[in-house]
Amino acid sequence: MTEPLLSTEEADKSWGSSGSDEDAEGLSYDDSTSQSDETGDESSGNEAVAGPSGLHVHGQATHRTQSREVEAEDARVEAAIEGDFDRLIQNIRDAGDGTSSGMLSKMWDINLEEREAEFKDDLRAASGVGRAKRKRGRRRGPALSQQVRALIGEGNQAYVDANIPETIRIMQEVIRIEPRAAAAWSVLAQCYDDMDERGKALQLRIMAAHLNHDADEWGELAQHSRALGYNQQALYCYGKMYHLDPTNVSALWDRASLAKEIGDLKIARSTMLAMLKRLPHHLPVLDELRPILIELNDLPLCAELFQGAFDHFHAAFPSGRGVDPETGAEVPGGGFGLMHLLVLADLYNTLGDYGKAIDVIRKGCRWLQGRAAQKFWDACEDDREWDAPESGAQRVSDGEMQPGMYPLDVNARHRLAIARIKNGDIEEGKMHAKIVLAQDAAEYAPLFSEIADAYFEREMYAEAGHIYEMLGGDAGTSSMYVLLQAAACRRMIGDLKEAAEVYEHVIQADPGHNEAKMKLAEIYEILNEPRKALDLVLQVIESRKRRAHREGTTDGGVGESASASLFEESKVRGAKAKGTPAKSNQNRLTVAQLRELEAQKEREAVQSWHRVQELWPRMLAGEDEATREWLVEAEKLVESFRETRALFLTSRHRGFRGMFPRSARKQTTEASEDNMASRLQLELGRDTLVRKGAKTENVNTFRTIPFDDWMRLFMHYAFLLTRRGQYELANEVLRHLLYSNAFQSRSSQDSIRLALITCAIHADQFQTVVEQARKLINTHQFNNEPIRLLLSSLGSGLRATDAFLVSTLSKHLLRETRLADAAVKDPESLRYNNTQRRFGLVGSLGKNDAEDLPEDDDEVEGAGITEVERAKLPTKPNPLNVAVYGQILLAAKSYQSALFYLLQAYDYAPDDPLVCLCLAIASVGRAMQRQSDNRHHLITQARHIQITLGAMAFLTRYRELRGESADGLDEVEYNFGRVFQQLGLHSLAVRHYQRVLDAAEARSSSHDDNHGLAREAAYNLSLIYVSTGAAPLAQALYRRWLSL
Repeated sequence: MTEPLLSTEEADKSWGSSGSDEDAEGLSYDDSTSQSDETGDESSGNEAVAGPSGLHVHGQATHRTQSREVEAEDARVEAAIEGDFDRLIQNIRDAGDGTSSGMLSKMWDINLEEREAEFKDDLRAASGVGRAKRKRGRRRGPALSQQVRALIGEGNQAYVDANIPETIRIMQEVIRIEPRAAAAWSVLAQCYDDMDERGKALQLRIMAAHLNHDADEWGELAQHSRALGYNQQALYCYGKMYHLDPTNVSALWDRASLAKEIGDLKIARSTMLAMLKRLPHHLPVLDELRPILIELNDLPLCAELFQGAFDHFHAAFPSGRGVDPETGAEVPGGGFGLMHLLVLADLYNTLGDYGKAIDVIRKGCRWLQGRAAQKFWDACEDDREWDAPESGAQRVSDGEMQPGMYPLDVNARHRLAIARIKNGDIEEGKMHAKIVLAQDAAEYAPLFSEIADAYFEREMYAEAGHIYEMLGGDAGTSSMYVLLQAAACRRMIGDLKEAAEVYEHVIQADPGHNEAKMKLAEIYEILNEPRKALDLVLQVIESRKRRAHREGTTDGGVGESASASLFEESKVRGAKAKGTPAKSNQNRLTVAQLRELEAQKEREAVQSWHRVQELWPRMLAGEDEATREWLVEAEKLVESFRETRALFLTSRHRGFRGMFPRSARKQTTEASEDNMASRLQLELGRDTLVRKGAKTENVNTFRTIPFDDWMRLFMHYAFLLTRRGQYELANEVLRHLLYSNAFQSRSSQDSIRLALITCAIHADQFQTVVEQARKLINTHQFNNEPIRLLLSSLGSGLRATDAFLVSTLSKHLLRETRLADAAVKDPESLRYNNTQRRFGLVGSLGKNDAEDLPEDDDEVEGAGITEVERAKLPTKPNPLNVAVYGQILLAAKSYQSALFYLLQAYDYAPDDPLVCLCLAIASVGRAMQRQSDNRHHLITQARHIQITLGAMAFLTRYRELRGESADGLDEVEYNFGRVFQQLGLHSLAVRHYQRVLDAAEARSSSHDDNHGLAREAAYNLSLIYVSTGAAPLAQALYRRWLSL
C-alpha cells in the first residue's frame, strides 16, 4: 500500500524550505539592483561602462528581466488552471445534493470546447521558442484553518489504520470545507485506488493536479487516461501539460497522435500547427499534418506550409543535398525530396493554381539535380529543359536556347503534364503526356487515369477516350469509372453505338448500376429504340422504389455506456451520432402526425367555408346578424391561411406546391426518370403508366378551396373590416397576402393592391393610395391606366391634395416621364433589368442627381411575381406623364414650372380640353404672382411661334373642345366664372355662375335630380354677393341651394 501524503506540518516545512530559497534569490536580485544603481550614480558621467564589470551588470539586468517574464507567465498559467479547478468545484456543488458524501457522486462536466479555445489562445500567445522553462517545485497552497488541519491529520491516521470508509468520509468533509486542500484529493485518490476503482481515482488525481501545477504529473495522468480509454480526458491532460511546459514538444506530439487516432481532426490540426511553431518546417510533422488538412479540406493552408518548407530547404541547401536531421545521412534536399515536391504540385493542381505547380516541378527538380544556379531556364515559357528524345518535340527558330534534355522522373513529368493541359498549354502538355503514356499501363494506371481526366475536363474527348479504352481493355486497370468515362467520350464524339456497347457491358457487370441504365436509355431514345429505353427506365424506377422502402424500414440505435471519464467519450467533439436525434427534433411531430393534423384542419376549413357561402348573400344584403356570423367564420379561414407556413415561403416565385411537397433533389431525379418513361410510352402508344409530371405543377387549391375563392374571401373580409372602422387590421391582412406564394401572379398582385387602394380611400389614408399606385405604375411600365387610377383615387379633399403633393410621388413621376421620353427619342439608351423586370437608363445611377435616384420604397416588388411579360417600348410621346407632373406643380403653386410641362403636353395633345384648362389656370396663377413682369400679357394673349398663349386664349380653346352638351356647358360656365372671380371681374363671374344655376333649375323642372355644379356655383356666387353687400341675394342662394 502506498504511503499517505505528509501531514500539514510536514508539508509546511517542505514548502517553507523552497520558499526560503526563492526569497533568498529575490534578495540577491535586490542587492544587485541597488549595487548597480550606486555604480550608475558614480559613473554617471560616462557614456558607457567598459570592461567585464559593465558586461556583468548588463547580463544581470537581462537575466533579471527574463526571470520576471518567466514568473509572470507561470503565474498566468497557474491562475488559469486554478480557474478550471474553481469551475469544476462549482459544477460539483451545483450537481450534488449538498452533503459531503454526495458531492462526488455526480458526473463532472468540463466544456472541452472552452478548454480547446484556451489552448489555442495559449498557442497564439506562445513566443520565445526554445526558452528554458524553470522547474517548478511544490507550490504553497492556501493557509488552512486549524479545523482543516485537524481533519487532515485524522484522515491520514484513518488511512494508516486501513479504515478506508472513514478516510473517505473525513477527506470529503475536508474538501467540502476547503476544496484547495491538495492533500485531501490525493488521499481520496489513493483510497479509491485501494478499492480498485481506477477511474474515480484518476478523476481525483486530476483534481489534485490542478493545484500542484506539475507538468510531469499531467503527463502521467494523460497516459493513465489513455490506457483506460478516456481519450477526451487524455487530450485535456496533454493540454494542461503543454500549458505548464510549452517547450515539451513530446506532449504536443502525443496530443496530436491521440486526436488523430480518435478522429478529432480539428484538435490534431491545431496541435500540429503548434508543433510547427516550435519546429518550423519539420518534415515528419508536415507529413502527419498533410492528410489531416486534406480531410478538413484546408488545401490552401497545406499548400502554404509545404511551400514555406520548400523555400526554407531550397535556401538552406542550395546544392540540392544536405544532412537529414533525423538520420544524420546526406539525402537529396536535406530531407525535402521528390515526394514532397509532388505533394506540393498536386496541391496547386487541385487548387487550380497551375502556374505555381509548373514552377514547383521545374525549380524543385532542377534544385534536386544540383542545378539551382541555372536560373536562366526560368526565362523559357516552355519546358525545353526537360525535353526527351522520345517526346518528338520540335523546337524551331535560330538563336533560341537549345533543349536541355535533362532527365525527369515520370511522376514529376505527370504533374507537369496535368498542369500544362489544365492551364491550356495543350501542345506542351501532350508532349509530357506522350512520355508518361509510353510507360507500363499496369504500373502507372493512376497516372494514365489522371491524364485522361485532364483531357476530359478540357473537352478533348478523343484523347481522353483513347486512354480510358486503353485502361478498360485490361482487367487489372479497368474499373466502373473508367468504363463510364470511356462511354461518355464515345457519346460526346458521336459514336453512339459504341457508347451503348460500353454501357451494356457495365450493366452486365453490375445490374444495379442505375446511372449506366439511364445513360443507355438516353442513347436508345436517340437511336429510335424507345422500347429498350423504356424497359431500362422502368427498371430504374422500380429500383428506386425498393431502395426507398428499404430506407424507410431500416432503424438503428446507438447505445450509451456509463463512463468514469470527466468527458463524454462516446462521441468526438463537434460530431453527432447518426442514430441520435438532436434535442431540437425531439418535440417535433412525425410526418404521420403532421398529415393527421392537416386532415383535421382541412375538415374544419371545409365546414367554415360552407357556412361562409351560406351567409354570403345575407351579408351582402346588410343583415347585421348574418354579417357578424360571416365575420367570425371568415376570420377562422383567414387566420388558418395566414398561419400556414407553406403559403409564405421565401421562394415565392415557385408557387404553392402543397402542404407536403417532395424534396427538390429527389423530385428532380425522379421527375427526369418519370418524364422519360412517360415520353417513351407516348412514343410507343402505351398508357399503362400514368404521367407523373403533373405532380410537379403548382397546386391550385388549399384545403379543397380554390385560390380564386380564397382571394374573394380576403377581399370581402377586408372591405367589411374597413366599413366597420377596422382599417388597420384590413390593411395588415391584405399586405400579408401580398407575400403569399399562392398569389404571385400579376393579376393576383394587382387585385390585392387595388383592394388596398379601395380600403385606403374609404379610410382617408391617401398616403397608402399613393404608395400602392406607384407600385402599379412600376409594374405596368409605359401604361397610362395606373396613372389614371391614381388621379381618380385622389379625387378631391385636402388630404388627397397633400398626398398628391408628396415629394416621393413627384420624383417618381419625373423619373417615369424621363424614361418614357428616352424610350421615344433614344431607345438604345434603355436596358431591360431582369431583376426589377422593367426598363431603365444605362448608367443612370452614376449620372443622375441624387434626388433622381429611386427611393427605398420605390423598388419593384416583382422578384416573386410570375407570368410577367416585358413591357413594350412606346413609339410616340405620351402627354399624360408631363401633364400630370405639370398638375402637381400647379397644385404646389409652382406656376412657372407648371407652364413649361403643360406646354409640352399641349405640343403632344393640342386637342385635349383638360390640358387647355390647366394651362389657363397656370397662366392666371402666374399672373397673380408678384414675380410676374407682365400680368396682362399672361391674361390676354401673346404669340409663341404659331400658338396663341394666354389664359383667355386657352379658356376659349377649352370651350371649343369641351362642346356644347349639357354637362359640358355646366363645366365650362363654372370654370369661366371661377377664372373671372379670381381676377376680380365679379360682374362677368356672376353672369357665368347664373347660367350654371339656370341650367340646374331647368333640369329640376323636368324632375331630374342631377344638380351638376349648381351647389359649387351657388357657394362661389354667395361669396361675391356678400363681399359686394348684396346679403339678401346671398340668403336666397343659401335657402335654395345650400340648405339640407
